[in-house]
Amino acid sequence: MIARKYLYLLALARERHFGQAAASCHVSPSTLSAAIRDLEDELGVALVVRGQRFAGLTAEGECVVEHAKRIAAGADDLRHELGMLRDGLRGPLRIGVIPTALPVVASLTGAFADAHPAVAIEVGSASTQAILTGLRGFELDAGVVYAQSADAADLQYFALWREKLVFVTAESAPAPGDEIEWTTAARRPLCLLSRDMQNRRTIDRVFDSLECTPHVSLETNSILSLLAHVRTGRWATILPRSVLGLVGTPNGLRALPLVKPSVAWETGLVTLRREPNSPLVDALLDAARSLSGYASGT
Repeated sequence: MIARKYLYLLALARERHFGQAAASCHVSPSTLSAAIRDLEDELGVALVVRGQRFAGLTAEGECVVEHAKRIAAGADDLRHELGMLRDGLRGPLRIGVIPTALPVVASLTGAFADAHPAVAIEVGSASTQAILTGLRGFELDAGVVYAQSADAADLQYFALWREKLVFVTAESAPAPGDEIEWTTAARRPLCLLSRDMQNRRTIDRVFDSLECTPHVSLETNSILSLLAHVRTGRWATILPRSVLGLVGTPNGLRALPLVKPSVAWETGLVTLRREPNSPLVDALLDAARSLSGYASGT
């Protein structure tokens, strides 16, 4: 449904190496190179900057790759739709999820799997930017991100959860009471997610609005690492309550509501805006609509 030479070009754009691209396509490097030269002759433009090794794509090559990605995605959609008519929807379904939404995304994937058990679901943790890049490159079918990250014209967004932030600290650490103000939290040694995460950027904006500088002495891109460091008693952290909601607050830790201000944010499903949607995306949106409203953090 899409000429093999275009698939070879897509592999080269992805791997950035003739040998690795050929291996991913199960052909020899000479076969792949000859096919791309045939494509260049057919289109009348140079697609690859050639040298002793791969040096990148020309502007025309980048343009052809973008069109080829859309054609390949359309071919996949057709295969899924034909397969669904024959014996039900099949996958894979590729979803990128921001780390703070990983604990709650199972409610979405569970609803989808109940309706489409033959689909193989792939859930990967990634930053917001990596998810949006993956969507636009047709490497992901959907993502789960914060609402404010999904307002571009080429995206469609469906709200899933709304939740509040909590201050997580060791039980042995002093606490001001049943809740804690942001300005007080700023003075505690904090372990936060890294600055490339939307969660961190939102937290930083709250501190900026209060004109206070938080005492951040450790950063990581792993929630598991955050909680492990907090358990030492040396640090505290700030997370959505849903991160603790499914398994409860780990032994040795306690979670205090953050107030003044009380901050809530919305997380939802983001996909590319396409007409028509792929059958997999339509089915995932149906699963999202089946969830009973927001899972609210309190």
